[in-house]
Amino acid sequence: MQRFIIGIGVITLSLYFIKLADASRAPEVVSPAEIQKIKQKYGMLAANRLKAWQSLVNDAYGKPERLQLSMVNNFFNGAKYVSDQKNWGKQDYWATPIEMLTKDAGDCEDYVIAKYFTLRALGISDKKLYLTYVKAIRLRQAHMVLTYFKKPKSIPLVLDNLNTRIKKATQRPDLVPIYSFNGSGLWLAKQRGNGKAVQGGNKQLEQWQTLLKKLDKRSSS
Repeated sequence: MQRFIIGIGVITLSLYFIKLADASRAPEVVSPAEIQKIKQKYGMLAANRLKAWQSLVNDAYGKPERLQLSMVNNFFNGAKYVSDQKNWGKQDYWATPIEMLTKDAGDCEDYVIAKYFTLRALGISDKKLYLTYVKAIRLRQAHMVLTYFKKPKSIPLVLDNLNTRIKKATQRPDLVPIYSFNGSGLWLAKQRGNGKAVQGGNKQLEQWQTLLKKLDKRSSS
């Protein structure tokens, strides 16, 4: 079975699931043992959501990237929006995909994290995917979306939980980009097109590092 592992000590990550010996098969994003553990602790509905996640990956594996984006975007947008304070009793908490699916709820960061790692598991390059902080003009608040660059200089597609349709960034005047990051580094919005990373990379993001440590702990358990 395939799972890709995140490396903690470096900015780059290989993936958070283990690699398959047989690349023709979809990766295992959640094991039967993990599903059983969730079933015992949280019940059948939570376990079924994890099974559905694995089924999504099985169905999407090997499909064209644009179709993979739609399938993953639609799947996770089915979860309810709930603030971190209400969901986790914390002001700011970044959930793993399993945590989000167990609760069937999350905030904007949780949607993006789940989509990002699922698309990475499906084989989409880290160079194409960015967790992007924006200002949501209508809401007058900070927001996070996932952006996908088909090519380095192309106009990115936006995967969002507010507007569930995948659109080009130029079709989303309601969003003003601030900065973006992925497993390879942290980028200011104006510098992303020039390929200039921010000094210190994503090590500056405490919540990102905490998330990676949780995933690393899971992969070694």
